[in-house]
Amino acid sequence: MQYRRAKTPGATYFFTVVTYNRHRILCEPENVDLLRNAFKYVMRQHHFKIDAIVILPDHIHALWTLPETDADFSTRWRLIKSYFSRQCHSQYQGKISTSRQHKGEKAIWQRRFWEHQVRDGRQGRAYGDRDFVNHLEYIHYNPVHHGLVNAPKDWQHSSFHRYVEEGIYDQMWGASERLIFDSDIGME
Repeated sequence: MQYRRAKTPGATYFFTVVTYNRHRILCEPENVDLLRNAFKYVMRQHHFKIDAIVILPDHIHALWTLPETDADFSTRWRLIKSYFSRQCHSQYQGKISTSRQHKGEKAIWQRRFWEHQVRDGRQGRAYGDRDFVNHLEYIHYNPVHHGLVNAPKDWQHSSFHRYVEEGIYDQMWGASERLIFDSDIGME
């Protein structure tokens, strides 16, 4: 089956990448380190900017901006997932289906991922572009949405802390009120 994806060089994209059968393996300390190494490895070969990211037990949300002449986010995700899968300890791998066995795949990631090209403003440079901000806030509030913490500041596997350091967010953002997002944001 062929999937059509919007691919615009230099654009900013929102992604959701999910583990196989939603196994809750990503926040194990060795897997957080392994994900960091996978991203660093791929970014050395295929540059891109991680505008925002959150790692949850069974999925990742990220905002990336690609280089001006490049729209190939699929290769980057394939390489990140492959790096992680090759080095991930067997205790974190699910039972392999016959289909995956025939294709030589491990049971760590869902085969596909969700992507959305951010609509306003290429690269969300001013952080004022509504679509960019909506997805940025969705990413940073997601641990609260899933009941993992009471405030974004309490989730360590998030770029939220970088945004606080840069003065974009107040430390207590998202702590005192429940945020509701439009149904078309996130698509988990």
